[in-house]
Amino acid sequence: MKRTRCAALLVFMLALPQFLFGADRDRAAQTAALFASILPSTPGAAVEVIRNGKIVFQHGYGVTDLRTNSKIDEQTNFRLASLTKQFTAMAIMLLAHDGRLRYDESLTEVFPEFPGYGKNITFREILNHTSGLLDYEDLMAKQYGNTPDDQIPQISDAGVLALMEKASTTQFPPGSKWQYSNSGYCVLALVIEKVSGKSYTDFLHERIFAPLQMTNSVAYVKGKNEIPNRAYGHTGDGTTFRETDQSSTSATLGDGGVYTSLADLAKWDAALAAHTLLSEAEMRPALTQVHPSASPAQENGHSVSYGFGWFLEPYHGHERMWHYGETIGFRTSIQRFPKDHLTVIVLCNRADLSAIDLALKTADLYLK
Repeated sequence: MKRTRCAALLVFMLALPQFLFGADRDRAAQTAALFASILPSTPGAAVEVIRNGKIVFQHGYGVTDLRTNSKIDEQTNFRLASLTKQFTAMAIMLLAHDGRLRYDESLTEVFPEFPGYGKNITFREILNHTSGLLDYEDLMAKQYGNTPDDQIPQISDAGVLALMEKASTTQFPPGSKWQYSNSGYCVLALVIEKVSGKSYTDFLHERIFAPLQMTNSVAYVKGKNEIPNRAYGHTGDGTTFRETDQSSTSATLGDGGVYTSLADLAKWDAALAAHTLLSEAEMRPALTQVHPSASPAQENGHSVSYGFGWFLEPYHGHERMWHYGETIGFRTSIQRFPKDHLTVIVLCNRADLSAIDLALKTADLYLK
């Protein structure tokens, strides 16, 4: 096992581009070492480091699935899970740019049929997770009880909205607390559709992916579009892996349905740096920390800062905008350090890797 890993690392080091010298070459080798435990025949990961607008490290490890054993590379498309939220937020912001909606507009102004409690929920609160909307996964758990997940029908964004419309209240008064809400971003996908008159998939393609030439990126809807160069999710049992690519919540779009690759995410990162889609002033609300009125924002007992689709906590004194994604068989993370002109992206198609830890360990090498 160790001999195989060492051999793989040696092959990688020999393949390092010759234009990398000194510290850059050392960092590339150290980055490769972080992923050396991923065997070539197992599900794995893709990692990318962008510094000063240039890709200084980009590599795939392992395979997309255990049926074809296709190698993971920069063109492999992973399900982003919650990294999707930055695209949903951008779509809402583009509609605000167009004058089609306002951040402080209420939910019932777009969905008049929504229960009365929606009058007190604004799009700003949904974007920054202070809406108090009930968690759709909790509602599904109550509805289906101990039914095995593979026997539960997949829920869509429209199904999530229906669950919210059956409710009579929120978990807390909107704006008073912070609580991460997948429900909110599913609802935002439907807001995009209602306001734009286009499907969520088409709107993202026309306003984000196509303009940025993110040619392989897609908000996936089974039976309506395909995912080129697709990675499938896997779960390990300690000795082997089994494909665990879909669950009852894998069909929602706004909270986690985008598939994309390292190659396309490099274009996304460049667009964020250059303010290609929105001006710096228009982007500012996404990077402004929310301040709930009743209590500080916390997740799992830790203080957090959040804007629109981005966590905003600094890291060892470095300004940072970041996000993570976790869904059945996938783990993802993007870590952007704007003032350091550094971005690290890690996409995994196996559940036993921590994309966040791997991304931050990689960032540590380049923030020195």
